[in-house]
Amino acid sequence: MLLLVLQIVELWTGQVATDHGLLASITFRAAAAAVTAFVLAVVCGGRVIRWLGRRFCEPIVSPSATLEELHRPKQGTPTMGGLLIIGASLISVLFWAELSNALLLAGVLYYAALGVVGAVDDLRKLAGRRGLAEREKLLAQLLLSVALLLFLYTAGEHGGWQPRFYVPVVDVALPVGLWGVPWFLLVLLGATNAVNLTDGLDGLAAGCYVFAGAAVGVVVYAASHAVLADHFGLPHVPAAGEVTVLVGAAVGASLGFLWYNCHPAEVFMGDTGALALGGLLAYAAVIAHQELLMALACGVYVAEAASVLLQRAYYRRTGKRLFRCAPLHHHFQFLGWPENRIVVRFWIVAAICALASTAVLRL
Repeated sequence: MLLLVLQIVELWTGQVATDHGLLASITFRAAAAAVTAFVLAVVCGGRVIRWLGRRFCEPIVSPSATLEELHRPKQGTPTMGGLLIIGASLISVLFWAELSNALLLAGVLYYAALGVVGAVDDLRKLAGRRGLAEREKLLAQLLLSVALLLFLYTAGEHGGWQPRFYVPVVDVALPVGLWGVPWFLLVLLGATNAVNLTDGLDGLAAGCYVFAGAAVGVVVYAASHAVLADHFGLPHVPAAGEVTVLVGAAVGASLGFLWYNCHPAEVFMGDTGALALGGLLAYAAVIAHQELLMALACGVYVAEAASVLLQRAYYRRTGKRLFRCAPLHHHFQFLGWPENRIVVRFWIVAAICALASTAVLRL
């Protein structure tokens, strides 16, 4: 918005500046967006939590008696804290991003729309009913993802995006055309639900997101920068730079949310936040052609989702459980690990995965 205001002032005065200083720098605006979103989340968090606490409190219901007993102290904790994350990040983007950028606007709409799907699911659970069935939730995500890809396939080329499958390290970029749609849908749906599955312990999903989001943001920025893209052998997507501002804002908002979500949590993000954050990670990776690198950067999320799929497949085949409980963080709870130990160790793994993904760029 600041850039838009400057442009309006220039048109009004008739004096067009050739250099907007720091505001012309995407790195500055992405960092500023992260700080702004963090401050907004921390400053407004207390009031938002009190408002949520009067309306939306988490009912602890689980098919596992052991899990329900472990989480009984969390009964009545306010949920739908994703509203705080989404609100803080979008306000920050409104302030710092170049709002005329089509790839940015598509990302904002996808991010917010997934938040709405998550909110509907949360509200149904809070009303004493089952949340959205798996098929309903996946169908909603699928429709949003198809609409997003329709935009990218028809208008993305104006921002430098083309449907490609890129393999890091060997620097192979294969044009995939419409054949790439199933792959992109798998990435979008997989990442969205992986973050949601990870959101089961205080601070786990939000803390891991800070590392994964920062790594993905760096990769997207590099893909948008002509010199860096050439240096690292990445497909160049000029308009993707503004998405870095959105990712930075989401990282800052997640860090601010973690201020209240760390153990013992004062608020949970719910599906409202988890679906939106996961979808944003996937969108950023898709427009930068770095889906495989994102899988490395989001190693914790991938492991959590994989544990659920493996548990289901193994149980159907043998009638036995591969893990004591899935997702993976619950397995360690059943082993007797304290919640804080699980969360911090998963953060450490998330940090290592993020560093490894950026190191792969240099290779």
